[in-house]
Amino acid sequence: MAKKKSNKKNRPVRYKMHVKKGDTVQVIAGAEKGKVGEIIRTLPKKSMVVVKGVNIRTKHVKPQQEGESGRIINFEAPIHSSKVMLYSSKQKVASRICYTFTPEGRKVRMLKKTGEIID
Repeated sequence: MAKKKSNKKNRPVRYKMHVKKGDTVQVIAGAEKGKVGEIIRTLPKKSMVVVKGVNIRTKHVKPQQEGESGRIINFEAPIHSSKVMLYSSKQKVASRICYTFTPEGRKVRMLKKTGEIID
């Protein structure tokens, strides 16, 4: 993936993503297709997200001190944000989002299929 640079002092671009930390999402593409989980972390500079229980990787760690034994760590690796779609736990369906306003005038995210307000 080539790094894009913005015009202001060559800082990396921060992509606007349709998901936030804490959202429940469903994976819609790749080896993990169909899995549902919560977003633990977002990486806006790479347009990637870390989803709980999805894309589990194994890392073998060498012992750091004498007498300590090595260990195996399992962790969630990031996946691209375009591979996830917001998920309604109530109606068990994935949906795109749209932005709408509440009667108080606050801008909120809403699922298109169900009309459920997220924020």
